[in-house]
Amino acid sequence: MRKVVKFGGSSLANAEQFEKVGDIIRSEESRRFVVPSAPGKRFDGDTKVTDLLYSCYDAAANGGDFEKVLEEIKSRYYEIIKGLGLALSMEEDFQLIKENFKAQIGRDYAASRGEYLNGKVMAAYLGYEFVDAAEVIRFDKNGNLDSEKTDKLLNKRLSKCENAVVPGFYGAKDDGTVTTFSRGGSDVTGSLVARAIKADMYENWTDVSGFLVTDPRIVKNPAVIETITYRELRELSYMGATVLHEDAIFPVRKEGIPINIRNTNRPEDKGTFIVESTCRKPKYTITGIAGKKGFCSINIEKSMMNSEIGFGRRVLQVFEDQGISFEHVPSGIDTMTVYVHQDEFEEKEQQVIAGIHRLVQPDFVEMESDLALIAVVGRGMKSTRGTAGRIFSALAHANVNVKMIDQGSSELNIIIGVENRDFENAVKAIYDIFVLTQI
Repeated sequence: MRKVVKFGGSSLANAEQFEKVGDIIRSEESRRFVVPSAPGKRFDGDTKVTDLLYSCYDAAANGGDFEKVLEEIKSRYYEIIKGLGLALSMEEDFQLIKENFKAQIGRDYAASRGEYLNGKVMAAYLGYEFVDAAEVIRFDKNGNLDSEKTDKLLNKRLSKCENAVVPGFYGAKDDGTVTTFSRGGSDVTGSLVARAIKADMYENWTDVSGFLVTDPRIVKNPAVIETITYRELRELSYMGATVLHEDAIFPVRKEGIPINIRNTNRPEDKGTFIVESTCRKPKYTITGIAGKKGFCSINIEKSMMNSEIGFGRRVLQVFEDQGISFEHVPSGIDTMTVYVHQDEFEEKEQQVIAGIHRLVQPDFVEMESDLALIAVVGRGMKSTRGTAGRIFSALAHANVNVKMIDQGSSELNIIIGVENRDFENAVKAIYDIFVLTQI
């Protein structure tokens, strides 16, 4: 069995955390390929190394004194090295970084050094081979990941390695220019490595014991999801639930490789398995609840709308012409409602209204702002009667007024619209009816 293990910044913030990671890796021989992030915060109020690197580079680019911050970064690494009892010098690395900062080689290069240096420390600590991500993760000239070229490079390079450390978050273009993913991109690196070596499992170690049923800032100590499918995860991630970088799903999904979200500080917890499909019945009817505030609705009414061919297309054409994407479009016989992000819409609302009047001659157009959308997601809903009824009953008891309901044909999710002020109460009410009543 072969596993790729990725560790986040909080898991590698200091020598003590490094030792926990070392124990986890050594506890299973199958954990042969390691993807580290840059050191995160050691305590509340601390600064992540990546943020220090950005600050350092910006000072250098503006002709300021950046060496003091660079020394602070260096001390962070030597603190880890000393704590691990390693005889590792990074003087040459820091001298090169200093020269490249002076030459203003690029912010992506600056940000990537956190993972690069941590990868070297990790490789020395484990006795694994260090593989620079710039050699094996390829971006095109526009800065987009070239997944096929990356897969070939990784496969060729790692096939020669028994064990290896590949730093996350960055790669390079064909000309050698270092390029980074968006923040959290080490998750993507781990996924790419897993795909390339045809891993049996991709373990993503972080500071939580898996994917939670809902936001812990709204519900105290929510339950952990044991198993979630890629489709369910996609629905929840889109509505704001975050544990894993969204782009990390695609490389492993192509190969059918499961992802296991684990907690570095509680390695005994099984965490959450993310899979293509499963015959395992979910513990609860729903898998998860997620949502976002900050939407508005545009309700268009017109008699005999349903018999007017192309009506919906023309309405959506107005939004497209203004560069506004829509979220949901529930409709009735003579009504059609479009939900959009309020901050995108406000600046162009009058142009949109004028466009709607021009193209479809509605009887009436009404708008409502300060709305929230909540996604109730779960493969178990399809085989359970009365799910929508239980949701509405719970919301009614919580005195939450439902503005919209939209259910896809897959029966995988139900989208509910409420006022912003009712958002937290609505999430709590739905969680209570489906989870707390079953515990």
